[in-house]
Amino acid sequence: MLVGFKGRNHPQQVGKNGAKDQVDDRGTDPEFFAELAALFGGFTLDVAAAAHNAKCEAFYSIEDDGLTQPWSGRVWCNPPYSNLAGWVRKAWSEWGRGECERIVMLLPANRCEQGWWQDHVEPERDREGSPLRTAFLRGRLRFIKAGATEIKPNERPPFGCVLLIWEAA
Repeated sequence: MLVGFKGRNHPQQVGKNGAKDQVDDRGTDPEFFAELAALFGGFTLDVAAAAHNAKCEAFYSIEDDGLTQPWSGRVWCNPPYSNLAGWVRKAWSEWGRGECERIVMLLPANRCEQGWWQDHVEPERDREGSPLRTAFLRGRLRFIKAGATEIKPNERPPFGCVLLIWEAA
């Protein structure tokens, strides 16, 4: 019985000092991204990138701070996992401005119990008339570590991923 159980998040998820660059700076696998780009008709803006891992010609780096910039067009977002709530709130805000044709965000699928998911995703996802749908991905994605040029064996996070997709119903 779990009466009185109090779950806790890992400090990386909630710490006031934020994430370490070597953890947050993970590039999306180029092959996987190419599949998504083909599926969604391409992307025009990568809102959470670095020069070495940007997936679109137009991108916001950590210095640009995609959380403070306007988004438009077909948006790709593989956000730093240390601030998922901020990025999901920003996506909703930008979707509401009406300048985005589509927003596709890659997130860890093992955080559905957390407040940001329960407050900003669960009430709207996959509901009739909602612009938000989810696609839980099979298996575990591989990411490119900061400073690397290729994905090495066993460089998978210990969780699966989910896509949050905002588009007109």
